[in-house]
Amino acid sequence: MEFASSPAHEEIRAHILSLCARFDDAYWLEHDREGLFPEEFHAAIAKGKWLGIAMPEEFGGTGLGITEAAIMMQAIAESGAAMSGASAIHMNIFGLNPVVVFGTPEQKARMLPPLISGEDKACFAVTEPDAGLNTTEIKTQARKTGDHYVVTGTKIWISTAQVANKMLLLARTTPLREVSRRSHGLTLFYTDIDRERMEIREIPKMGRSAVDSNSIFIDGLRVPESDRIGAEGEGFRAILHGMNPERILIAAEAVGIGRVAIQRASRYARERIVFGRPIGQNQAIQHPLAQRFVELEAAHLMMLKAAALYDQGRECGAQANAAKYLAGEAGFHACETALMTHGGMGYAKEYHVERYLREVLIARIAPVSPQMTLSFIAERVLGLPKSY
Repeated sequence: MEFASSPAHEEIRAHILSLCARFDDAYWLEHDREGLFPEEFHAAIAKGKWLGIAMPEEFGGTGLGITEAAIMMQAIAESGAAMSGASAIHMNIFGLNPVVVFGTPEQKARMLPPLISGEDKACFAVTEPDAGLNTTEIKTQARKTGDHYVVTGTKIWISTAQVANKMLLLARTTPLREVSRRSHGLTLFYTDIDRERMEIREIPKMGRSAVDSNSIFIDGLRVPESDRIGAEGEGFRAILHGMNPERILIAAEAVGIGRVAIQRASRYARERIVFGRPIGQNQAIQHPLAQRFVELEAAHLMMLKAAALYDQGRECGAQANAAKYLAGEAGFHACETALMTHGGMGYAKEYHVERYLREVLIARIAPVSPQMTLSFIAERVLGLPKSY
């Protein structure tokens, strides 16, 4: 594995940081305060054709890998956009990987170009209130009727549903009691959001107010059979093709947020004079910041390893989960340390580190908790008995 950044990767990073410089701290502070989706930022990313960085060239994408996508998402977060910027385009980068893998030529030609161009915005409708991470227990039903399905059920924590016009939807087409394996009988769809058949209710939350999170109540949504991705009942297998890339990208974003937090804290520590000396001269300030830097670098390297394995078509489940775990923890502790370095001013919005702390918590919680990540590694890597 090559640990030095390639010129191509440095070029991606430089381009993204240059683009993000047009969206300064005031932009993200306003969008966080007002709960406004960053339309201008989304449009700029789409105009630069960055939404298709990991999509096939024949459909308007760039045809690069998850490694390049991770470098891009890390730079977005590190620019100060944090999760408000990353989450605005996150789903567009990895979410339709099941379409790339399992979609028909007609589906790819119909579904991918509008997403890559920014004409479509998509959300990821999988999680449910009673199922949580136990995806096989979802209760949303899709009943086949002629050439379409009728979908009824509830989804929760669905990001961007207020602004999206498309959704990747997982539903049960065969009752759980009738399948031989719990992962069978789930079917994946990529379809239109019909707001006459769906109530989308925003969830007020602690942070990342610029990107909405929602409960969705679906009542009799008609989904054409042509919007089914892969075979009926094989949706769980299809959805797995988005999970490792998602963990890798979340890890990259967490490292990016941690880096900008440490940069701000270090600058403040150099400039803040107390008792006639900069507070950064004190080891009680220096050592925590240095430790956070070390932790972020370790998480960054694990993220790169996971991305490289994925792009080579090799098994990367343990590495993707390890990267997400390390980065979530490192990013959180970096933001916490940055806030504490600022003292009372860290609590003030104008210094932004409190926003980073609120937003980096997402990477610690989602898409899988630290505890479930450790259980996965204990079982799949260490051969320990299943604990749940």
